[in-house]
Amino acid sequence: MGRAEERQARQRGARRASRGRPAGGGKPKRTGIRRFFTLKKILGTFFGLCLLGMLSFVVLYMMVDVPEGNAAAKLQSNVYKYKNGKVIARTGELNREVVDLEKVPKKVQRTFVAAENKSFYKDKGVDFKGTARGLINTVTGKGKQGGSTITQQYVKNYYLTQDQTVTRKFRELVISLKVDQNKSKDYILAGYINTSYYGRGAYGIQAAAQAYYGKDAEKLSVSQGAYLAALLQAPSQYDWTSATDASRKLVKARWNYVLDNMVEENWLSASEREGLTFDKPEPPKAAPGLEGQTGYLVKAAKDEVMKAGHLSEEQFDAGGYSITLNIDEKKQKQLEKAVDKKLNDKLDPDKRKADARVQAGAASVDPKTGKVLAMYGGRDYVKHYTNNATRRDYQPASTFKPLILAAALENGAKTQSGQPITANTVYDGTSERPVKGSDVAFAPPNEDDKSYGQVTVQKAMNKSINSVFAQMGVDVGMDEVLETAGKLGMDVEDLPAVPAQTLGTMGASPLEMAGVYATLDNHGKKVTPALVASVEHKDRTIELPDPIGERVVERGTADSLTSVLTGVVDDGTGSAVRSPVQDVAGKTGTSDDNKSAWFTGYTPKLVTSVGLFGEGAAGTAEESKQVSMRGAGGLPRVDGGSFPAQIWAAYTFKAMGSPSEFDLDTSMGAAIAPPPEPTTQEPTEPSEEPTEPSEEPTTEKPSDEPTTEKPTDEPTTEEPTEDPTTEEPTDEPEEPDPSETIEIPENPNGRPGRD
Repeated sequence: MGRAEERQARQRGARRASRGRPAGGGKPKRTGIRRFFTLKKILGTFFGLCLLGMLSFVVLYMMVDVPEGNAAAKLQSNVYKYKNGKVIARTGELNREVVDLEKVPKKVQRTFVAAENKSFYKDKGVDFKGTARGLINTVTGKGKQGGSTITQQYVKNYYLTQDQTVTRKFRELVISLKVDQNKSKDYILAGYINTSYYGRGAYGIQAAAQAYYGKDAEKLSVSQGAYLAALLQAPSQYDWTSATDASRKLVKARWNYVLDNMVEENWLSASEREGLTFDKPEPPKAAPGLEGQTGYLVKAAKDEVMKAGHLSEEQFDAGGYSITLNIDEKKQKQLEKAVDKKLNDKLDPDKRKADARVQAGAASVDPKTGKVLAMYGGRDYVKHYTNNATRRDYQPASTFKPLILAAALENGAKTQSGQPITANTVYDGTSERPVKGSDVAFAPPNEDDKSYGQVTVQKAMNKSINSVFAQMGVDVGMDEVLETAGKLGMDVEDLPAVPAQTLGTMGASPLEMAGVYATLDNHGKKVTPALVASVEHKDRTIELPDPIGERVVERGTADSLTSVLTGVVDDGTGSAVRSPVQDVAGKTGTSDDNKSAWFTGYTPKLVTSVGLFGEGAAGTAEESKQVSMRGAGGLPRVDGGSFPAQIWAAYTFKAMGSPSEFDLDTSMGAAIAPPPEPTTQEPTEPSEEPTEPSEEPTTEKPSDEPTTEKPTDEPTTEEPTEDPTTEEPTDEPEEPDPSETIEIPENPNGRPGRD
């Protein structure tokens, strides 16, 4: 070997040594970390992990099912509205009302897509980059991640929770893929906008539309929709009315971003976009509670819906019902004002203990449609839970008398002497006169034990003479009387058919009596008062019964009763509601020991029943018991012709609109012609009373009456001198007519009497 070759060999050996290879040409010996990581190992490990991840995902995909929606996501409020659409109240744990997507304008739908996920209609339900970023942020503790698709956000809202964990993110990923495969994009979008939180306690677009713009979702504009869509990014921060200047700039920028994206996606024309201005939301309003009359309306409407839909309490309280009432907001306020002005303002419980015992209830019905237009349940629902308009535990007293005559006319009944019973039929009005033809002895006293001698049925109705209607009930047959009452709308099931029922000893509510008289006003076609106009629910249809039914009594019967009842107003105990320009029919009633007082009356357009009930005041030994109202409001007795009639007139003459006349198909009653004065006595046996007593009530008081002096003539009610739509009756309660408020003890064979 030459020097040159030797030198080259040494150089090669040096190079091998520097590489760690043995001089003999074998493989170099690895040292340190390089002994563990090679390119092949790295690649092998990477692909192995990928394969393992794919297998794990497949297993996860197979194992994770789409769960039931979480309970919180399913909760909704029940919404109650006036007939004009204005919200009365929302009840439930969450302020949410689910609406179908078709009720949301198409362009408003697109504002949410433009704001959150432009590729929504094209993607598979998952943003893998965004999800990966979210996982990294979650693992590294950097807080909430962004970039989720609408599908993922819907899955998080409806199926999962808001927890930020790796496990939840993986489940969200899998469920989103499955939901996208099995559900339409419209279904997912509807779920998203109905489950998202918008601030102000509003869950879902319907509640948000009401909270921010005071309207339903179907009436939102594109500008308003863009604001609500922008709001989802930061509901509290972006609430315009409370946002800082910096936040307002951010929400305006977000609003513009949404609309610009809509133009980019061809969901909005550039010219329309150019014309849009930012629609500022309304200031937040306190959520309506159940105080005042609201609670009474809500509870009564709930009961009606549950009955119509055969719903359990649990089913109803799960929420989602949008209930529109027939209540007319203006008439409701007029009724409340009438009760306050004519009754509540005159009661002073601190001055008179009796004033604390008075409870008022009223219901007003349109006789042509059966709609309940106004209802008064009591002073305040949160203070007095029982609805005085629907309670049935007090006696309707003499407001039942017209039903006895209706039964007589409907059945062609005759007196004991064989005379047909009409408005002109003569009866003996002697107080405590024993009824004839009954197996059950009964001799009811008249009010103040006054005897009238021979009187026509018309006059007996005008003066509310108990002895006449007790005999008439026996003449007709009490079974027939109760049957007719049931047809007209009273709940008389299981009541004993005894003469005492002629005094109205059963229970009834103002709403029930309004329905009975509305049937008379509607010429004999059955009227069942309907508080609820419509019910909407995303998953359930509830059919409401028609409030107008078949004819239950002949038109001639109903119209004859209306004609007779005009006499009660024109020349009887209901004179407090007399009007020179408006036809009015009605009947007063005052029950045993002045525990209830009524006026139920009607015009061709409106039927209203007002009841006052004596109830023991809270915190007393009499609490919730039926007690006398004697002395309330400074009156010796509260009878139907006083506060109830005044409330009726103050409300009706404002609420009814223009004056109207009854269209009657009858030949009898005060509305047709005054009946002739009787010249013969009925029954056939002569009465010991004078043949014709004075028209004026007697001043004699029964022995067991209080010593308080009672008025000696008819009420001196001031009549309206102008159109009753603008003039209310006198503010002061008229002195009660003593021919109206005789009481009768619970034993109907005792004394004294009642009207």
